Amino acid sequence: MDSTKKLELHLAESLVHINRLKAVLPTLKKLYPLNIEKFSTLTVEDQDKLDVLAFRFAKLQDLLGTKIFREYLTVLQYPIEDKNFLELLKELDKEKILDIDLWSEFRGVRNSISHDYPSEEEERVEAINYLIEHIDKLIEMTQNIRKHFEAIK
Repeated sequence: MDSTKKLELHLAESLVHINRLKAVLPTLKKLYPLNIEKFSTLTVEDQDKLDVLAFRFAKLQDLLGTKIFREYLTVLQYPIEDKNFLELLKELDKEKILDIDLWSEFRGVRNSISHDYPSEEEERVEAINYLIEHIDKLIEMTQNIRKHFEAIK
């Protein structure tokens, strides 16, 4: 399968995650800003919505980082062999697809929300607040790739 077809499939998959994020976000914004007290008294339904946020965010970020970025650069005929991930990110930054600093922040947030240790609850609450406030930027990164890809296709 060629890179164009692979990228189309990956972008279609990204829409599933984006649509679920967009569906759950309005409800979560009602909880924002979250603090330890609110977090400890969340309903099961609200906890489930936070799980959707964390899961779909992680899936979308993984999809971008492991598949979409590489396929997009391949379609652009950027030589990705022998390039480390930072070099790929720099190229995407140059193409105005993403902001490297923002991508790094999202990586840190992902690490914070992936653990359920009671001793790290405050860090997790901060990460959830960050996601509620900034998830649109990750969605925008994905949409930027889609727009650029559609323009060159």
